[in-house]
Amino acid sequence: MKEARPRTARGRRAGLGVGLAALIAAAVTALSMFLTVTPRASAAALTEVTNFGANPGGLRMYLYVPDRVAPRPGVLVAMHGCNGWAPGFHQGTEFASLADRHGFIVVYPQANKSANGMSNCFDVWSEAALRHGGGSDPVSIVSMVQHVLQRHNGDPERVFATGFSSGAMETLNLLATYPDVFKAGAPFAGVPYGCLGPAGCGNKTPQQWGDLARNAYPGYTGPRPRVMAWHGTADSVLPYTMLQEEVDQWTNVHGLSQTPASTDSPQPGWSRRVFGSGQVEAYTVNGAGHDLPHAGMAAYAIRFFGLDGGSSTTTPTSPPAGQLRGVGSGLCLDVPGAATADGTQVQLWDCNGQANQQWAATADGELRVYGGKCLDAAGTGNGARIQIYSCWGGANQKWRLNSDGTVTGVQSGLCLDAVGQGTANGTRLQLYTCHGGANQRWTRT
Repeated sequence: MKEARPRTARGRRAGLGVGLAALIAAAVTALSMFLTVTPRASAAALTEVTNFGANPGGLRMYLYVPDRVAPRPGVLVAMHGCNGWAPGFHQGTEFASLADRHGFIVVYPQANKSANGMSNCFDVWSEAALRHGGGSDPVSIVSMVQHVLQRHNGDPERVFATGFSSGAMETLNLLATYPDVFKAGAPFAGVPYGCLGPAGCGNKTPQQWGDLARNAYPGYTGPRPRVMAWHGTADSVLPYTMLQEEVDQWTNVHGLSQTPASTDSPQPGWSRRVFGSGQVEAYTVNGAGHDLPHAGMAAYAIRFFGLDGGSSTTTPTSPPAGQLRGVGSGLCLDVPGAATADGTQVQLWDCNGQANQQWAATADGELRVYGGKCLDAAGTGNGARIQIYSCWGGANQKWRLNSDGTVTGVQSGLCLDAVGQGTANGTRLQLYTCHGGANQRWTRT
């Protein structure tokens, strides 16, 4: 198979040409990693599910339900690469063992499309696959998710996608075509949404990439999924430059700068860039080829999704939760209407002791509500809104509970503040320069 050679522009951009095989083929040597792993010790087993709903893609559905399922479990769709098999991806990755630990459910779709001699690829090129409600594989996968949500009392606010190569491409395809279903995705060695469609993988500006993703679901105005993208610098099947194209696309979709807010190295050989307040993360894996995820990477994805918090079936107790009562208002920090959607702004409201007012301060500095949602600052300056978001470990989700009653954001150093010194039900919360006023002081009850 001839490798597609990238064309460079502006010092870093690359195109992939029109060779479909080089774009969607997962290296067969990499696939062997997913087929030769010793089975895990667990009574739970991978099960094929039939008659799960509309299936225009003709896919097969495999399901892993751990022995101990969390109440209202999250749902993860995990997708193999070209030439791959769902059972092999189940055995060769760590998603199922993490499901055992944290109680979420994993769906493993089995692809069946062929192109240029490659088999078992997910459809990310047809007109049907590239638009909301169009049909093909995305509709089949959404049917699988709906089946699990209904049969296993799953949480529709905690539905995520991940995959390798062709599965990584389908991950971003699902985020673009069904942002109302999938809350975040973690593609390992993929390409941007729409890259294999008529628009092609040639050089595009962030705006052009973003428009392509937004046009997958015309008229949609709701929150957009978060993205954690991974790529190896020595990938000979899908060039490493594709990682930046994914970053350009999804930072634009979220209205963010292409300049990272922070960079670090969470593990030797890994470089992480975080954009905005964590809506987009990009991981560079130095020296890695077309063989992701490596050991330990799945756990980072699960943390990014918030599936490792609150739903763990191996943690006997959660951090003690309580109300945060404003000193100036006597009202409590409250999630309006007991909503669970990412991006819901918090408010002041009469204290009632319900779950939407119960905040658990973790050892990591998070303030968690409902177990898996964190108090989250949407910016770092005065007036930045305060919301709930799936816990992912970012500095904008870390808080200091100070002895004077103030609560300061670790990332910003600013205080949790009742807007306009408000004392009425519905007053919104923001970040603001600390001044010690009663609207910035809180007591735990």
